[in-house]
Amino acid sequence: MSDALSRRFIAAQEIVKNASEIALQMRPSPGGPQGSLKHAQDWLTETDGKIETYISKAIQSLFPEDGFQGEEKGKTRSGSLRWIVDPIDGTSNYARGRNRWCISLGLMEENVPTLGIIAAPCVNEFYTARLGKGAFMNEKPIHVSDVKDPKISMIELGWSHVSKIDEFLKNAEAILKTGAMIRTLGSGTMSLVDVASGRLDGHFEMAINLWDVAAALVLLKEAGACISPFLENGGLHQMTPILTAAPGISDILSKTLHMSLS
Repeated sequence: MSDALSRRFIAAQEIVKNASEIALQMRPSPGGPQGSLKHAQDWLTETDGKIETYISKAIQSLFPEDGFQGEEKGKTRSGSLRWIVDPIDGTSNYARGRNRWCISLGLMEENVPTLGIIAAPCVNEFYTARLGKGAFMNEKPIHVSDVKDPKISMIELGWSHVSKIDEFLKNAEAILKTGAMIRTLGSGTMSLVDVASGRLDGHFEMAINLWDVAAALVLLKEAGACISPFLENGGLHQMTPILTAAPGISDILSKTLHMSLS
């Protein structure tokens, strides 16, 4: 890794840790959702905007030549190195005081995911990955599961406001017929992280955004996951399906959901 990327990797970890403290301080108490609806079941909290602004300004002060793109304000700066942030992934969980949410910050060099930092502070987990350098949780290496039998596998089936109910149910039925167990837990990024760490054997979502996956793509690749061509299929510019799986069940999931994996 070049010195320039190494400096960014170190700085970004500190920035995300600081952002995590802000998010924890602002976290709502358990109960009904606190925030506003952008779409059906798609929540926005005050924390989302505050975290995105904090990360954007912190990176700009250190690396003013870098581009920046966030979920809330979009692409605000351009550069061959571009940071992509999801300030709170799993906002519907965060807004109810639940634990399954994270802060995701990825760096792309041109269109190649290069660095990924993901913090899940409620469960004290901090994920990092550098292209070609491995994937880690709390500084310990992680790897995808070695599960080969779908009948003992666990698959996350993501849902969002753009998901069509009939397609979701069709995909759920197809996965269940393989013998797999399905989960739907409300954070696409955390589900991808769970595939990378072996807690899940696969994750499929019919439509997901770049900011949800930019950091996780590096983590998945370095952890040995098979991944659909998300970026090549349009993920740089629009919501796009994603499938990722442990190698042992990648073929059956690919055939079941009609998506290629590499």
